[in-house]
Amino acid sequence: MTINPGRFQRRTAVITGGASGVGREAAMRIVAEGGRVCLWDWDDKALDAAAKAIPGAELARLDVADADEVARAAERAFAAFGRIDILIASAGITGPTATVWEYPPQQWRRVIDVDLHGTFNSCRAVVPYMLKHDYGRIVNIASVAGKEGNPNASAYSAAKAAVIGLTKSLGKELAQTGVRVNCVTPATFKSPILAQLPQSQIDYMRSKIPMGRLGEVEEVAALVCWLASEECSFSTAATFDISGGRTTY
Repeated sequence: MTINPGRFQRRTAVITGGASGVGREAAMRIVAEGGRVCLWDWDDKALDAAAKAIPGAELARLDVADADEVARAAERAFAAFGRIDILIASAGITGPTATVWEYPPQQWRRVIDVDLHGTFNSCRAVVPYMLKHDYGRIVNIASVAGKEGNPNASAYSAAKAAVIGLTKSLGKELAQTGVRVNCVTPATFKSPILAQLPQSQIDYMRSKIPMGRLGEVEEVAALVCWLASEECSFSTAATFDISGGRTTY
C-alpha cells in the first residue's frame, strides 16, 4: 500500500461493514492518510479487532437494514466529529447459493434488506450532514454480479444491480452540490464474505476473470479511497469496475 500523507486531513468517514474486508482496509488507509473513521458493523468480535488495529476509530454496532438505527448512528457520528465527509457503504451479505425457484423467501428479503436497503438507509442518513458543509464523497460497493447476474446468486445480483441504479439517481440529484456519489463493481476478491459461499461458487467466479485470479482487498480499497478523496471531483453517478478484465461495459 502506497500512502498519500495528508490526503484525508480534516476529513471524517463513516464506513458500513467497516470491521472487515474492503471496509476495514479503506478505514486503515484513511487513518494512515490523516482522516478519522467511524466503523458501522454488526459483528462485535470484528469491531473489537478493528478497534485494536485502527487507532482512534469510533465504533457503532448496528444493522444497516434498520433505518432508525442508521439514523441514530449518523447523528452520533456527526456529534462526535462535527462533520461527515465520506460514506463508504460496504456492508453486505451473499445469501444462499440456490436457484431462483429454490431460493428461500426469508433469506431473499434479508439479502435485499442488507445489501440494498442498508445502502439506501446509509445514504439517506448521511447526505443531510454532508450538505451542511456542501462537501461529501459517497462510495457504494456494488458488484460485477449487479451487471452480469451470477447464477445461483439472484438476490445478491438483484441487490447489487439496484445499488448501481441508486448510485446513479443519487449522484444526479446531488450533482449541483459539492457531494459526489459513485459505486465500485468488483469481481470476486479475497475477503471474509467468501466464507459465506461454497468453493464451487468461488471457483465459478474465478473462472470468469480473464486475469485468472481473485482480486486483493488492497486493490479494491485503493480505488475506493481515490473515489472518497477530493481528487475525485468530476466523476459522479458513475460505476467503476475493478474486475480483472471480466466486465465489458
